Amino acid sequence: MYDAIINRGEQEMQRLTQFKKAARTRVLPVMLIPVALGALGAFVWDGAFHFGLFLLTLIGSAAVHLFSNMINDLWDYYNGTDEAAKSTEGAISTNSGYLTNGTWQLRTFAAVTWGLFAVAAACGIILSIISGWMVLVFGVLGALLAYFYVAPPIRFGYRGKGYSEIAILLSFGVLPVAGAYYVQTSHLDYRALLLSLPIGLLTTLILFNHHFLHWQADKQAGKRTLVVVWGERRALQFSRSLMLLAYTALIVCVIFGALPFYALLALLTIWPLNKVYGKLTETNPSPAYLPLMGGSLQATIRSGIIMIAALIVQGLI
Repeated sequence: MYDAIINRGEQEMQRLTQFKKAARTRVLPVMLIPVALGALGAFVWDGAFHFGLFLLTLIGSAAVHLFSNMINDLWDYYNGTDEAAKSTEGAISTNSGYLTNGTWQLRTFAAVTWGLFAVAAACGIILSIISGWMVLVFGVLGALLAYFYVAPPIRFGYRGKGYSEIAILLSFGVLPVAGAYYVQTSHLDYRALLLSLPIGLLTTLILFNHHFLHWQADKQAGKRTLVVVWGERRALQFSRSLMLLAYTALIVCVIFGALPFYALLALLTIWPLNKVYGKLTETNPSPAYLPLMGGSLQATIRSGIIMIAALIVQGLI
C-alpha cells in the first residue's frame, strides 16, 4: 500500500515535470509581471485593489500564456519548423521537443493545449461579469494574437514585416497591463498604456533575440522572421535599438507620472545586457546568442521587479 502511494506520487511528479517543460512555465514571469504592474497601477492611481480579481487575472493570464507557448509548438510541428531546427547543424531549438521526439502523442499535446485555453476562457468570462464587458475584448484579442502567431492563415511569426514584434508588444505589454488595470477599476487610463511600454518592449526584445538561436532553420522552413529577412548584422542593430527604446520608455513613464522617480533604478539593468552585445560580432554561431537570450530575460524580470517594488512603495507612502 505504502509503495503504491509512493509510486503514484512519483508518477504525478513526473507528469508535472513534463507539463512544465511542455508549457515552458519557466518564462511565466514575462506575463505575470505586466499583470502585476497593471493591478498596482490601479492601486496607486485609483486606490483600487481587489485581491480576488487580481488572483483570477493572474490565473487567466498565465493560462493564456502557456496556451500560447504550446499552440506555437503545435503549429511549428505542423509547419515543419521543429523538424528543420532538429536537422539543421548548429541551430538551437527553443521548443519542448515533445512532438518531434515522440515524448507526448499529438492528441495528448493538443488536449493539454486546449485545456489551458479553457481555463483562460473561464477566467475571462468570470472577470467580464464582475468588471465589465471590456475584459472580454482584452481576452479575445490576446487569444487571437496567441493563436495566429504561427497558425494559418495569418501566421505573424512567418511574415517577417514586424507583425510578430507588434503582436508580442500587445500580448505581453498593452493587453495584460491595461487589462489588469481595467479589471480592478472598470475604466481605462493613459498611464496604463505608458506603463505597458517598457515591460512590453523588453519582452519583445526577448522574443526577437530568441530567433537568433535558430534563424537558419527558420529560413529553411520558410519562417521569415526579421532575423531571416535582414540577416544577423542588421537584426543585431535593431535588437540593440529595441533595448534602448525600452529603457527610454521607462524614462517617459516617470516623466508623465506612470511611475515614481525611484523606478529609474531599473535603468541599471541595462548595463549587464549591453555588455553581452559588446561581445557579439556581425556574424556569430548560434550558441553565442544564448547569453543574449539570458541577458534579455534577466533584464526584463529585474526591471519588472523594480517597477513593481516602486509602485508598491508609492502606493504605501
